[in-house]
Amino acid sequence: MYAENGKAVGETVSQERRNPQQPDARMLGRVIQCDGARATISSYVDAAEDAPTDLWNIGKLISVSTGQTRLVGLVCSIETPSGIWAETGTNPITVHLELIGEVRDEPGTRRPVFDRGITVYPNIGSIAHQIRSRDLEAVYQMHGKRAVAIGQLAQNTKLPARIAIDCMLNRHFAIVGTTGVGKSSAVSLLLHKAIEERPDLRILILDPHNEFSAAFPSQAARIDQTTLDLPFWLFRLEELTEVLFRGRDGVVEEIDMLRDLIPAAKLAYSQPSGAARLRRSSDHGSVTADTPVPYRINDLIRLIDERMGLLDSKAERPVLRSLRGRLESIINDPSYRFMFAPSLVEDSIRDIIGKIFRVPHGGKPVMCFQMAGMPSEVVNSVCSVLARLAFDLAQASANRLKLLVLCEEAHRYMPSDPRLGFAPTRHALARIAKEGRKYGCYLGVVTQRPGELDPTILSQCSTVFAMRLSNDRDQDIIRSAIADSSASTLSFLSSMGQREAIAFGEGVATPMRLKFEELSPDLIPGAHADSDFGEVTEPDDLDLAAMIERMRHVNRAEPANAADPQADPAFFGEPSSVLKRVLPGGAANSGGWADREQRGGGVAAFDDEPRRARRFGDATYRPIRD
Repeated sequence: MYAENGKAVGETVSQERRNPQQPDARMLGRVIQCDGARATISSYVDAAEDAPTDLWNIGKLISVSTGQTRLVGLVCSIETPSGIWAETGTNPITVHLELIGEVRDEPGTRRPVFDRGITVYPNIGSIAHQIRSRDLEAVYQMHGKRAVAIGQLAQNTKLPARIAIDCMLNRHFAIVGTTGVGKSSAVSLLLHKAIEERPDLRILILDPHNEFSAAFPSQAARIDQTTLDLPFWLFRLEELTEVLFRGRDGVVEEIDMLRDLIPAAKLAYSQPSGAARLRRSSDHGSVTADTPVPYRINDLIRLIDERMGLLDSKAERPVLRSLRGRLESIINDPSYRFMFAPSLVEDSIRDIIGKIFRVPHGGKPVMCFQMAGMPSEVVNSVCSVLARLAFDLAQASANRLKLLVLCEEAHRYMPSDPRLGFAPTRHALARIAKEGRKYGCYLGVVTQRPGELDPTILSQCSTVFAMRLSNDRDQDIIRSAIADSSASTLSFLSSMGQREAIAFGEGVATPMRLKFEELSPDLIPGAHADSDFGEVTEPDDLDLAAMIERMRHVNRAEPANAADPQADPAFFGEPSSVLKRVLPGGAANSGGWADREQRGGGVAAFDDEPRRARRFGDATYRPIRD
């Protein structure tokens, strides 16, 4: 404490309202220097006494009395001017404060009210002391906003840390922190709080580790590669080419062919009577390769064959043959069955979008899209389609649908280097970040490497929860996002504990250091991954042959049931022992196609010549005689 002539003296001003019998333990020092943003406090520590040195801690808020208001300063550094510590006697110390605002008493009610900014600066010699609990609560009070408690203040664990859910969602939010600091637990907590406050909120979680569905046992549905239905005709051309070329740069000539032939295939589906006539792209009207209109892969392959048969297409035949081979390969790959299943040729966009975006949600407002095990080019394209559909759906709802898209490991979809990642995915998510709040579509970003995240996306996140970050580049990114007047708040980013975070932005009144509530283990994403290994087994008790068989089974196309009416070979020839030939009108011929010569997967195509054997890929199909 500060002593004058051996006696501690407290300042008796109206703002202090100190009782003569009140102890002076809160009086810590006096102002010896002040500028527009910082102040320096002089005090001392008596080494022989139990002085309240714990009140001078980095990150603590200190109150400085000005007579009219009470300034609030953040302790950003402490030092001894002499650089020497005496074991006996007193040790002078210098405390540096960063001024963040002031507390004034509201006229009439005498209720403390916090304001950002400084109107009255302290004089030299003004008293600095421990902040009152009422003033501390006023600093973080969310006036006029719907606020919920998500934890406790680091300075005073008796006071709740509150955030404004509507502001956090409406202007997007980000959670950053290195691995193992509790990011997933913080995400789960915030989403549970958001659902409680906004029952009308729908949440789509892009979950690369398949861990979030367990955190919402009664509120989440989940979709993975085996249950996802996302027809290929919902993909734009650039998204479809990402799949066809499996993440590599596309061949310009083949992409141009697709741009020309896909509209014709769409017209062939909607107008079967005129499907056989090739049209130029200028004759397709409003239907383009990006229009979400159903079409059949079989029609696209037939149009490629017809194009190759034209007399003036000699130069295009190698390109067309290569394109047809890509189509046949991709639709036989079981990893892409969610796009090319026979049932997905129908116009089922209403059911698909309703299932993914939970409209109606049926008591489960959260959809976890589990991406573990998917090829990267599939993840890129699917995330692009989902982000684009989320924005379009929210825009079409006339601001009635509230939809949050949460991107776990967001640096995978939105890298800072434009040469990395998938550009349509980055553009779709950037569109949500820039324009989504006008239509009720919000973005949540979770990443452990903010330095590798697209700065445009991070700059649109108006509420940031910064947990422990050890990388200097990541720390610099967060420092650049916070207001200069509170930059010292982030000086201890590398030393914060578990579940601790610094929250700043629109969702909080002022930057605050908090500790998130502790969740029960069943609500923590990925809690099962941290469990023990289980019982000890024999090191050699592994059946390698069985594991290899399961690996092969995953990559093997399942034969379609020929009796299944949904397995329509007119869509694409699903590998089967017997394939029926379908006439252009839709009726099945009594002839059909014989068993294939099996040397691998293949796709059967159909034309108007019923007695000609067709060969695609590594399979040969021969006609059955009546």
